[in-house]
Amino acid sequence: MTQSDPIGLLTRVCLLATRAIPLLALPVLWRRLARGKEDPDRWREKLGVPGLPRPEGRLIWLHAVGLGEVMALRGLIAALADLAPDVEFLVTSSSRGSARVFGAALPDRCRHQFLPLDAPGYLARFLDHWRPDLSVWSEQDLWPGAVIATARRGIPLALVNARMNTDALKRRQRWRGLYVDLFARFGLIVAQDPESAAHMAALGATGVRLTGAFKAAAPPLTADPVALEQVRAALAGRLPLLLASSHAEDEAVALQALRQIAGDPRQALLLIAPRGQLRGAEIAEKAESLGLTTARRSAGQGPGGADVWIVDTLGEMGLWYRLCPVSLIGGTFGPTEGHNPWEPAALGSAILHGPRVANFAADYATLDAAGAARLVNADTLAAAFLSDLAPVAAKAQNLSCAAKGSLAPLAAELLALGGLA
Repeated sequence: MTQSDPIGLLTRVCLLATRAIPLLALPVLWRRLARGKEDPDRWREKLGVPGLPRPEGRLIWLHAVGLGEVMALRGLIAALADLAPDVEFLVTSSSRGSARVFGAALPDRCRHQFLPLDAPGYLARFLDHWRPDLSVWSEQDLWPGAVIATARRGIPLALVNARMNTDALKRRQRWRGLYVDLFARFGLIVAQDPESAAHMAALGATGVRLTGAFKAAAPPLTADPVALEQVRAALAGRLPLLLASSHAEDEAVALQALRQIAGDPRQALLLIAPRGQLRGAEIAEKAESLGLTTARRSAGQGPGGADVWIVDTLGEMGLWYRLCPVSLIGGTFGPTEGHNPWEPAALGSAILHGPRVANFAADYATLDAAGAARLVNADTLAAAFLSDLAPVAAKAQNLSCAAKGSLAPLAAELLALGGLA
């Protein structure tokens, strides 16, 4: 792409607006630093200042916004690495949590940086330093300045694992002219499901293909072996039941179910891993108002004899899925519309979910149809917690294993797009 590439009026206005970002960037970042939302050692990466040297040789840059999206890229990175042993990888994201968790389990030949804010100067500094041979964007959040600046340098772009539900389409329709211009810069666009492909086509994307969701093909989450044995010992004699990536609506249903089974001789223990790690005190107060006793991992407390153990620490989901035979997936009882079911599937934890799964509709439909997950509601959850779900867990783990290696064809196509094959 060159500076003379045609772009529409709406895109020109958006790019002009990005020039004002530096006027606000420092005050906003300093405020976020004060609130603990930015890494004090790395926040300058958001100004395009590199935190690491560029490796020698060929480099693929992959971007995803948050923790779940970044972790889902691990399967694709593994497929690319297998096919191109000399290629190095740069992964960017936006949230501090994604950097901490992904950084603790970096794939080989991979490093992480924060994506700069979408201002011309910051992006130029970033691209001058990293000089990627290929830019791969994941899911649905596209930064206009970054996409256009990358394309104008002649760097091939691909959009992978794309998803866009009906609500997301409605929010973007008024910006259709912008999306037409952005999608035109991508040499390859692949979506998770037919609905997403159709919605992207409605915004001007052409030639959209399907690959399925990356999350099914991602390697299992890791766990610290020392912590694993310590927690396993602490859970001895208990029936650990996990509420994963929870929100308030999920917690209300799970806590009521726990009250119904509190007298079970297997000594049920509900582990709550909240989506927001700062909600531990709020969850404890809610549980205690129902007559349940609580402990909080972030406060250094083990489960002891508590009814509810709030595991409000970051980057330990690999522990909980390994140790809990049953996982109720959060976001499925409220407007969040579900979270990733494949992480527990890969580690043999049986999947329960509520009725609201629009964000992962195809995934839950696949799992439910195969008997690899079970739909529950407020009236049936207690009985489901105590039922034999080992067959459900086994079927889900088999589906997860079957998905491994499914990204090799896409990896080969990406390498060809970037001239890296």
